[in-house]
Amino acid sequence: MKRLTATISGRVQRVGYRAKVLSLARELGLTGFVQNRPDGQVLLIAEGDIEDLENFASALKIKNALIDVQNIESEFTNASGTYLSFRKITGPEELGERLDDGIEILKELVIGVREIAANVNNLTVITTKGFENLNEKMDGMLDKQDQMLDKQDQMLDKQDQMLDKQDTTITEIQGMRGDILCHLDQRFENKEDSLAKPKELTSASQEKGTG
Repeated sequence: MKRLTATISGRVQRVGYRAKVLSLARELGLTGFVQNRPDGQVLLIAEGDIEDLENFASALKIKNALIDVQNIESEFTNASGTYLSFRKITGPEELGERLDDGIEILKELVIGVREIAANVNNLTVITTKGFENLNEKMDGMLDKQDQMLDKQDQMLDKQDQMLDKQDTTITEIQGMRGDILCHLDQRFENKEDSLAKPKELTSASQEKGTG
């Protein structure tokens, strides 16, 4: 069995430091005490197995929203075995042990509120980024839709041009058909005239021979 004697300085009084030390010592099964000193430091004496005392000593330098341990002076000696448990000693000027307990609870609340605020900020950032990404995707989809509509308009314009050309071609074909028919009719008339003239000449010759 060994004894750890430590003097802790920093922001360690009226901030729940003794309550934290008391909780750590009892978790490790140590005996002894912790108390505030008039000079603003905290004194503690703990007895137990050397391994537990070393773990305890390494956990004494606490820093959080309220507690700020700046320096620890410690030494190990032989245990006396006079302590039955680990306790917190309060002076007559203190309101009692509930003050430190209340401060410890307040500290935990402060830490909890800060964690909640950080989580809310992270969630806000994530949500904002998610909406920004969604808006970007929607803008991209709308741009693609506009491009597709432009292409569709171009295709319709080409289709109209092809229909106009088709109508022009049909009109030209109809005109050519009419010209061909007229030409054929004219040729047929000429053929009929040319066939009729030899008959007339033959009839005239026969009439002269008879006379």
